[in-house]
Amino acid sequence: MYIPGLLSVTFRKLSADDIIELCVQNGLLAVEWGGDIHVPHGDVAEATRVGEASRAAGLTIAAYGSYYRCDVHADQPDFADVLASAQALGAPLIRVWAGTAGSAETSEADRARIIADLKRIGEAAAAANIGITIEFHANTLTDDPDSALALIEAVDHPNVKLYWQTSNGKSADYSAQVLERVKPHLSHLHVFHWNFGEDGIERRALSEAFEIWQRYLRLAQPAPDETRALMLEFVRDDSPDQLADDARTLIRLIESHEQQLQ
Repeated sequence: MYIPGLLSVTFRKLSADDIIELCVQNGLLAVEWGGDIHVPHGDVAEATRVGEASRAAGLTIAAYGSYYRCDVHADQPDFADVLASAQALGAPLIRVWAGTAGSAETSEADRARIIADLKRIGEAAAAANIGITIEFHANTLTDDPDSALALIEAVDHPNVKLYWQTSNGKSADYSAQVLERVKPHLSHLHVFHWNFGEDGIERRALSEAFEIWQRYLRLAQPAPDETRALMLEFVRDDSPDQLADDARTLIRLIESHEQQLQ
C-alpha cells in the first residue's frame, strides 16, 4: 500500500510542531524528519520529543533524513550521532547520500571507500533494526541508474536500499525507465513536479503531472505486505497553501491507483 507523506525539510523555516500540524491538516500520514534542522544529529532529547509528538498525532515516521554522506572528503556528522537520533525518533530508515561527486567524476578508489562505508553503516543500523536508504540524487553515485545499481550490487547488503525521485531535466519516459530498473531495491519515493526551461528549474503544482505520477505509482507498486511512502518535497514557492493543493492531488493519486487495482 501507499501512504501520503511529507519531507520536513520542505519547510525548513517551520518548527517540528508546525510540520506535524501541517501533516494532520492536509491528511498526510507519514513524515521523514530532516537531520539538518528539525531533528539535529545527536540531539537525542529532541528526537525523542518529535517522535512521541508525531505518533501522538497519528503520523508514521517513514525515515530519518540524515545528511550523512558516505565519503571521507565530506564535512558530515558522526554516524553514531545519526544512528542515536534515528533510534530515539523511532525511525525505521536512515537516508544517506552516496558521496559528494557525480558517478563520472568519482574515482575508483573513492567509489570503493563509499561502498565500504555503506557496508559499515548498513551493519551498524541493522544491529539497531534500522535500514539504510540512499538518496537518489544528482552529483552522487546515484545520479545514473547504471551507477546506482552497480553501487547496490557492490554493497550487497539486504539492509541497504534506494530512494527514488524523478531525474533532473530528463523526460517522464526516462524517469519511468529508471524507476522500473531500481524497483527491486526501492524503499520510498520523493514526490514533486518540476519544469526545466531556459530560466532554469521551476517548481510546479503536482496536479499538472497527475497522469505522469499515475504511471510512476503503477511502476512502483509495492508488494501486498509492503508500505511505501510517497513524500512531498519542493513545494512551489515554499507555500503551505500549495502544500494543501499538492496533498489533495497526492491523496487523489493514491485513491485512483487503488481503484485501478480493484
